[in-house]
Amino acid sequence: MKDITKKYTNGEITIVWKPATCSHSTMCWKGSTGLMDVFNPSEKPWIKPAGATTERIIEQINKCPSGALSFYYNADDNLPEHIDTECIVETTPNGPLMVYGNITVKLHNGEATQKNKVTAFCRCGGSSNKPYCDGTHRKIGFEG
Repeated sequence: MKDITKKYTNGEITIVWKPATCSHSTMCWKGSTGLMDVFNPSEKPWIKPAGATTERIIEQINKCPSGALSFYYNADDNLPEHIDTECIVETTPNGPLMVYGNITVKLHNGEATQKNKVTAFCRCGGSSNKPYCDGTHRKIGFEG
C-alpha cells in the first residue's frame, strides 16, 4: 500500500490518518465506545471532525492501537504530538506486538521513523506492511 497521509481539521486540531498503518481494529468507530459521528467508514469522507468536541476526538484517537490515527494542535505549527511516557511493550493474544510510548523504528533500508503513542508490530509474519501490523493475523487465523 502506498504511504498515503490524509488530514482532516476542525480548526482546533488536525486529525492525521495513515491508511497503510491501520490495522482495522474498528475501535475508532464501532461499539459502545466508538465515535461514529466522527469516524464512519461507510461515508465519504470517513472522518468528519465536526461530529464531536476536540476533547472527545482526542480521547478516541488515543485508543487507536496501530497509531494510524494521530492529531496535532493547529496552533502548534503542525508539530506531531509528543507523549512523555515510559515505553511499554505488550504482546496481545493472537495479535500484534504493541509498543506504547515514543520510539524510533529503523527499517531494513536504513530509514528511521519516529512513532509516538501506540505502534502495532506484526507477529504473524503475514503483514504486507512489515514491520507494522495490517490486521492479516485475523485473516490467517494466527494464534500465539
